[in-house]
Amino acid sequence: MKRLLPFLSLFFAVMLMTSCNLGSGKASDSLNKTAKEILGNPKYQAISYGGYREISRDLEPTISELKEDMKILSAMGIKLIRTYNVTFPQVANVLKAISELKRADPEFEMYVMLGAWIDCKNAFTESPIRNMESEKNEGEIERAVALTKQYPDIVKIIAVGNEAMVKWAWSYYVEPGIILKWVNHLQNQKKAGKLPADLWITSSDNFASWGGGGDEYHVDDLNQLIKAVDFISMHTYPMHDTHYNPDFWGVPESEENLSDLEKIDAAMLRAKNYAISQYESVVNYMKSLGVDKPVHIGETGWATQSNEFYGVDGSRAIDEYKSAAFYNHMRDWTNAAGITCFYFQAFDEPWKDAANPLGSENHFGLINLQSQAKYALWDLVDSGKFEGLTRAGKPITKTYNGDLEALMNDVKVPPTALEIKANKNK
Repeated sequence: MKRLLPFLSLFFAVMLMTSCNLGSGKASDSLNKTAKEILGNPKYQAISYGGYREISRDLEPTISELKEDMKILSAMGIKLIRTYNVTFPQVANVLKAISELKRADPEFEMYVMLGAWIDCKNAFTESPIRNMESEKNEGEIERAVALTKQYPDIVKIIAVGNEAMVKWAWSYYVEPGIILKWVNHLQNQKKAGKLPADLWITSSDNFASWGGGGDEYHVDDLNQLIKAVDFISMHTYPMHDTHYNPDFWGVPESEENLSDLEKIDAAMLRAKNYAISQYESVVNYMKSLGVDKPVHIGETGWATQSNEFYGVDGSRAIDEYKSAAFYNHMRDWTNAAGITCFYFQAFDEPWKDAANPLGSENHFGLINLQSQAKYALWDLVDSGKFEGLTRAGKPITKTYNGDLEALMNDVKVPPTALEIKANKNK
């Protein structure tokens, strides 16, 4: 019996190691979710990510900087990011950064909805040809496919085009048939076994483009597209409509006796309900076609600065208090409803409107270029979620040095409904 003891000891040691390895394998598998498991799951919060820190996209973030950002997002509870194109090297670097973080820490979890930019022939010139597609589209799709094959554990969704079908996107607009062509191409790649069978394909576009707008959008190619995608990714921007369609925004006569803060809170609640109505308009159109599939929010957000239509000389919609209110409203609603919301966006990006530093497009981030969390995230700073993390060598602190009174001094009450009506009639 004594002679068997060394053998038995070795046997049980091997069994223990095998058991541990099997357990590790199962844990690893559990962190490789499918799009079907991720979308609509409130444990997998989503956000739009660019991460450019300079006034030109020619100045790419480094792998180290991208890792900084992914760690910050992970601390926020984000596990799904949306990117916009594979034209520039950055998205490939984002995927590499995530892959390296996963190798260093098997518990790190981050997935990607990979955007492939689609536009028309002669896009962004004085003579776009809107019924013909750009010859660059094919290469964009090929790059998206290649990256999906390279990182199948990270890329779970491909989105064909971004706001390419909405009719106000005149500089690069394409007809729904062009988006349909590439969605069908990717779906066929899945059927042929050239892409993962559980990869989901969509297009990310304005609510109107998905049938929630006027009858001019209700064309057969759109109907076929709705049937072809695995889910609908729709955009809603009440902030923009505080200028373009402000009926929901102004302080109605019935609220004029409220305090300033009550007026603002009531306006932000109407903004949330306005977003819900746009979401429901897409769901209703989809169901009118006899289709029933998931509808998620591919984009929504609220900027914090503007010297344009939304600032103090316009709809007075822009500040950190209103931005935080909208963020919290949208997270609360979508989490409860089982809707994924790719909030726009993670960080301020100055290239969006480089000629106008105070332009709203530069200020949709939840974290600014000074590594300061805006009001929507102050509670995360207080709770220590960002402890030990830095961006550009700076710890994540609060805007306004955490002084709420100073922040509120920059918050303006929306105009009255009568003021808005008078301005529309000018």
